[in-house]
Amino acid sequence: MSTPPGGLRVLVVDDERPALDELTYLLDADARVGEVVACQSATEGLRILREREVDCVFLDIQMPGLSGLELAEVLGRFKQPPPVVFVTAHEQHAVDAFDLRAVDYVLKPVRPERLAEAVRRVLGGTSAPAPAPDSQIAVERGGVTRFVDRADITHVEAQGDYARLHTAGGDAYLVRVPLTTLEEEWASAGFHRIHRSLLVALAHVTEVRSDAGRTSVVVAGTSGEVELPVSRRHTRALRDVLVRRARAGG
Repeated sequence: MSTPPGGLRVLVVDDERPALDELTYLLDADARVGEVVACQSATEGLRILREREVDCVFLDIQMPGLSGLELAEVLGRFKQPPPVVFVTAHEQHAVDAFDLRAVDYVLKPVRPERLAEAVRRVLGGTSAPAPAPDSQIAVERGGVTRFVDRADITHVEAQGDYARLHTAGGDAYLVRVPLTTLEEEWASAGFHRIHRSLLVALAHVTEVRSDAGRTSVVVAGTSGEVELPVSRRHTRALRDVLVRRARAGG
């Protein structure tokens, strides 16, 4: 899509007023944007879309009532659905977003240069590559959203409300998700709590070491070995799960 005369007509939907105001301000400052209409609910956004034409929608995901994903599903049934850019603090919805043919997926807090890239994608009619379901994690680095194979993640380290994903290749990515959330969501993928601040991918554990009553595990990758401490309270559970895993053939 070329820039329409007068600039892009953009609808912004976010239930949190500070986030809505910031996104509206940043889009208004983009020379390619001509008009920004803002609202605080997906229901109100749907009403606006039925009454007037817009060139694209910047949409939060987690909102009371109708969610952003649900609104995007409704828009997909329009005769000419507007391009959708999701703007959210939760990267775990990336797979669903791209299944709905989202043009882009921008993580909060939003940086001006990252938002400018999203506008470029709207105008270019291109979207970021869709990840394979349940196997890749959306991360952001240098203003670019990329996807990391969960199978490559050796361990996860808590950093306040964030988590740092460590890969077998030695790379590390900070994501805005608490460790407790990942523990719940990734348990079925073989991630196990070994310390209040650590999850380990059992598939990458090559050794369990004990020395003077202290236990640790070793994870291996192309960048070498990393030894991780196991707290006393998690030692027995870790040994049990590793034994069960070995008996089941991995």
